[in-house]
Amino acid sequence: MVKPVTITFQDVNIDEISTFVGRVAVLVTPDGRMDQAARRVNRLTKGAIARMIEAGLKAADARVLAYPVGMAAEAVDVICLEKRATQDEARAAGVALGKARGKANLLACLGNHSKAAQVALGIALRDYEFTDHKTAAAEEDARAVTVMVTKPAEVEEKASPLLAIAEGAFFTRDLVNEPANVLTTQSFADRLVDMEGLGLEVEVLEEDRLSELGMGALLSVGQGSVSPSKVVVMKWMGGEADSAPLALIGKGVVFDTGGISLKPAGGMEDMTMDMGGAGVVAGTMRALALRKAKANVVGLVGLVENMPSGNATRPGDVVTSMKGDTIEVINTDAEGRLVLCDVMHYAQETFKPSAMIDLATLTGAIIIGLGHENAGVFSNDDSFARAFLKAAETEGEGAWQMPLGKAYADQLKSRIADVKNVGGRAAGSITAAEFLHRFVQDGTPWIHLDIAGVASTKTDTKYAPKGASGWGVLALNRLVSDRFEIAE
Repeated sequence: MVKPVTITFQDVNIDEISTFVGRVAVLVTPDGRMDQAARRVNRLTKGAIARMIEAGLKAADARVLAYPVGMAAEAVDVICLEKRATQDEARAAGVALGKARGKANLLACLGNHSKAAQVALGIALRDYEFTDHKTAAAEEDARAVTVMVTKPAEVEEKASPLLAIAEGAFFTRDLVNEPANVLTTQSFADRLVDMEGLGLEVEVLEEDRLSELGMGALLSVGQGSVSPSKVVVMKWMGGEADSAPLALIGKGVVFDTGGISLKPAGGMEDMTMDMGGAGVVAGTMRALALRKAKANVVGLVGLVENMPSGNATRPGDVVTSMKGDTIEVINTDAEGRLVLCDVMHYAQETFKPSAMIDLATLTGAIIIGLGHENAGVFSNDDSFARAFLKAAETEGEGAWQMPLGKAYADQLKSRIADVKNVGGRAAGSITAAEFLHRFVQDGTPWIHLDIAGVASTKTDTKYAPKGASGWGVLALNRLVSDRFEIAE
């Protein structure tokens, strides 16, 4: 997998600045004040930083001084950042550095800045490139980032759990970026089993067990593929022994052709990202394990491939869910909800969770409604929804609450079965959420996150280059920390 860049923290050593080979970053404030490191660079470059300030710098500016005279560095990055910057501003400064770093080592001179750890997180999150299938990138990346601060041990302690979250986000991005011939249901499951080395308990439920459990809805999605359908359960029990866990449920359709309801050819290659919900669950579980979260969380992912074949589910077929509800399959391209409903029911029956969140690249309709800026948030519990929305806002991950209601659920009424899997064109993302709502047990706080617009994008996002964004790992980690973790 792509690992976050190695970041080390060291004491301020002004003499090292002139001899550092690579890029050197220094901070100035919007009113033109330079800290010790910036003043040193200014002297070395015969006043270049001062002239840059005189020319006009404003908050969030990132300027480059290329091949500075008097220094061994190939460039100096000048970041305009308030002394009392917000978390978002500090991360944005780090993102600018991570984006600019290229192939060079980086010396980030952050002095006594109070948000140095957040700058480091920004560097780590943005400094990502998926090159696993580029032959020219086969050599191991030996680049590194050195953060020079006045209290390195203190900053490192703050940064350590943040960098664990970055690794979780990278894991999600890697999974979402992988082509479907590499990330099969089997290899996906194998990667999750490998996380037992981090302290997670991982169990793989194979097709025979899924059949015994009655997961007819999930199995119907994958029956047209030669790749076996699976459910993978990941447990992190870092909280109180008798405390009910939070359940995270992810849709893991490793490739979605639409099945018999075949998608148009144009853009179908993007359907490698249809396991984005499972990817976020996996990345979040990795982050929680790496930072040793004091919470009980179970992550469950349904891994299937939706293919057309002589054995594939047909439009008009009726399948039976684990709950026992019969489902008329109107459109085989509305398959994610069939996967999720069985995994959600299993999670509730097995773990009696204190709350449940499912994530899925579920509908194109949510992209029409919210674009690529926000995930759709649907919930049966306003307090729980507000907690998630606050967590997402804190972490800078866009989310917007959408409605539920009986009128939407009524669109799913079937003439021949208990429910249809689609409710028509109108309000498609809401009727999909109402389908899932049907499988939430009374008394279980639940959130459905439709991440179709945010899981993978054609342009850079706040923390990531174009492609898989890793959206959701930061927000879910924050929610766990705020609402489910034992107080120290």
